[in-house]
Amino acid sequence: MAAAARLRAENLSVSYARTPVLDSLSAEIPDGGLTAIVGPNACGKSTLLRSLARLQPAGGGQAVLDGKAIHRQSSRSVAQRLAILPQTPTAPEGLTVRDLAARGRTPHQSALRQWSEQDAGAVARALELTNMAGNADRPLETLSGGQRQRAWIAMALAQDTGILLLDEPTTYLDLPHQIELLKLVQQLNRETGRTVAMVLHDINLAARFASHMIALKDGRVFCQGPPAGVVTGPVMQSVFALPCRIIADPVHGTPHVIPE
Repeated sequence: MAAAARLRAENLSVSYARTPVLDSLSAEIPDGGLTAIVGPNACGKSTLLRSLARLQPAGGGQAVLDGKAIHRQSSRSVAQRLAILPQTPTAPEGLTVRDLAARGRTPHQSALRQWSEQDAGAVARALELTNMAGNADRPLETLSGGQRQRAWIAMALAQDTGILLLDEPTTYLDLPHQIELLKLVQQLNRETGRTVAMVLHDINLAARFASHMIALKDGRVFCQGPPAGVVTGPVMQSVFALPCRIIADPVHGTPHVIPE
């Protein structure tokens, strides 16, 4: 019997102002995989990600990290093992890329343990992995949209966790920058072994880059599995009400949605 994933939701329910968003949802984020969470607007994708990161209290059920309910763990303990990049992060004006990445080291510091060589090394590695070392001293507001997203991912990587959650990381990026960013995330997953889960809207990009997909509908998991098992005509019709044909991507061989 396979061991349970480090991060999972167990019968998770969340409501906003008495409006149910997640309804007894259960799902696992496969260890070492690259998971894409997809579904129509307002189906609970971002709420699920926030709940898995201990940012959103559950009304029922629980998120579990390393075998223990995440709400029973301290914020510091969780942040040492799990990093999340929200949908629209903000930073003070004038903050440089290096300063932003350094903020990722906060969970590893305390009154007795201030900035160290270990912190400096983690920041340097994060900037190299994201190809942002050459922009380390530039203020964030001088960067392009794609560069800013890389800078934020550098901060999450500097946090040096085994799990990385990304909420719509391609928002506001044009297609070339979306591809560039998702290639970076895929490379980080493969080369560092980090478990990654991300919310994406583009089904074809999700199918191309993810090793595992979770499709949500009405606050529940409609189906999950490898892209070929999730991106099918019947699933697209049921989840998105989208009549379509599914073909094999001629370049990558992954399932590709053609709306009818």
